[in-house]
Amino acid sequence: MPIPFQITSPRFKDGETIPVAYTCEGDDLPPPLHWEGEPPGTRSFALVMQDPDAPDPGNPQTTWTHWVLYNLPPNIHDIPESMLPESLPAGAREALNDWKHMGYGGPCPPIGRHRYFYRVFALDTVLPDMGHVTWKQLEAAMQGHILAQTELIGTYEKVQGFKDRQKEEVRHHRRH
Repeated sequence: MPIPFQITSPRFKDGETIPVAYTCEGDDLPPPLHWEGEPPGTRSFALVMQDPDAPDPGNPQTTWTHWVLYNLPPNIHDIPESMLPESLPAGAREALNDWKHMGYGGPCPPIGRHRYFYRVFALDTVLPDMGHVTWKQLEAAMQGHILAQTELIGTYEKVQGFKDRQKEEVRHHRRH
């Protein structure tokens, strides 16, 4: 029996807290990810990481896109720990995140505990290099080409020490 299309991380399970190392309070580099079980005919993968709880989980107003990759080759099933943009597989592309730059921007919620959705899409095509494309533009280009998708949800809330450091930095800047 075939494996269902799924994404996992050896650093956190679905619904668990994302370790600090993969957030703005740590190294701000992506966690290791693994997916498998894609359907036959998959010619590329796209990956997006988004926070649907921005800016406040008690009153979410937008889905914030933290990271977008596309044209990951069909033989690639892993994002290695702390992968840097220059180590992307040949042919893979990054799209703009909501900070308007390429690359990974880790969890850094301003208020409360947020959910972060890591989604992988199995596509029946290799998309053209679209340059500095946004998630919305990529999502539109993927329409009609998605064979399957899977997701892993992690959560994160800033640790108190980081909040205290932020307050101290603000006080320091006001004094100088």
